[in-house]
Amino acid sequence: MNVFKFGGASVKDANGVRNVGSIINRFPGENIVIIVSAMGKTTNALESIVKLGYDGKNYNDELEILRNYHQTIIDELNIHVALNYFVDLIIEHVEGQRKMPFPKYYDQIVSVGELISSSILSSYLNSTNILNTWVDAGTLILTDDTWQAGIVDWQFTTENISTKIPTLLQNGHIVTQGFIGRTINGYTTTLGREGSDYTGAIFSSCLNAEGLWIWKDVPGVLNADPKLFVDAVKLPELTYYEAIEMTYYGASVIHPKTIQPLQIKTIPLYVKSFLRPELPGTVIKTNDKFIAYPPVIMHKSNQTLISIVPSKSTFVGEMQMANIYAIFLKHKLRINVIQIAAQSVSVVVDYNKYLIEPVVNELRDVYTEVALKENNNLQLLTVRHYNAHILLQLTESKNILLEQQTRNTVQFLYE
Repeated sequence: MNVFKFGGASVKDANGVRNVGSIINRFPGENIVIIVSAMGKTTNALESIVKLGYDGKNYNDELEILRNYHQTIIDELNIHVALNYFVDLIIEHVEGQRKMPFPKYYDQIVSVGELISSSILSSYLNSTNILNTWVDAGTLILTDDTWQAGIVDWQFTTENISTKIPTLLQNGHIVTQGFIGRTINGYTTTLGREGSDYTGAIFSSCLNAEGLWIWKDVPGVLNADPKLFVDAVKLPELTYYEAIEMTYYGASVIHPKTIQPLQIKTIPLYVKSFLRPELPGTVIKTNDKFIAYPPVIMHKSNQTLISIVPSKSTFVGEMQMANIYAIFLKHKLRINVIQIAAQSVSVVVDYNKYLIEPVVNELRDVYTEVALKENNNLQLLTVRHYNAHILLQLTESKNILLEQQTRNTVQFLYE
């Protein structure tokens, strides 16, 4: 039994949905767990609705565009999906839950995108005799209340999936959502942006799958983002270790949490092209093989630099560092890079005003000065397996604000 995950680009229109059906038909005689993301740029659209709704602003135009986008796909596929139910659900969450903290509010609304896409895909597949059962992933994956990055209760989730899914697979494929979990109190959580990959790993681990297949619009895992680096090349094979390092530093082709559950069960991960499914793609497996990698480049935009100067000590000591980490942990703001000087600490994070503002406010209560750069043009570049030539090429004419270097990895923060 295999688990397939299809991202938003693969189901962005009616032809994309039909193509998913043709890929499933390439695996006759096998019932597959199919995990699907929200269609196209639906998550981005829902994020806009969330921000407008939370601030009490009018979001009707954005909602109508979203409705029409999905209705067009439904009409072209000639299927029936209760789209109005999902639109009403979005409105109910937007209007009725503004008193929630923003991350919790976000999860209740943005998760509806996956409910819509999975319903459309399930209905289409059934209409073409690709028999499947639609399943609500929130009834299977239990998380804590870490909003926007739910932490999975593996014992409950494993028992749930391993008990319920095999029986359903006897009747055909399973279609479910990526990105979604639920708390014990019934509130929806999300597993982090692009978290559908992680959902694939959760199902694969719980079911001891033969493999997890992630279908992308690229031919496999590349050594750099082809939109930024035209000479990017495909990596035919990666170890689990290298894949974890790449995703940790920002390689967006796979969600960072995806690899570890597969590594524990030694389940291979195949990254394939839904545009050219016959191509070999990239396989991620085993740590027992030496692979000579080219330089691997990860790029993160919209970074914020926070500089912290302690108030009561000339030097930054262990106690100050413990306090600083505790504040970031409390507000669930992930640190991408940290650099410690004698009298200051520099921290690089993804820009998110809803997470940064409470951190900075609390830091200001503790320390004399907290300089916050909210320049959205800060860029973080990470290079693994670097050489002198590639470093010169990547940093030439750039204003470097922060740099860190180890034997295998270099990071640059620049304007």
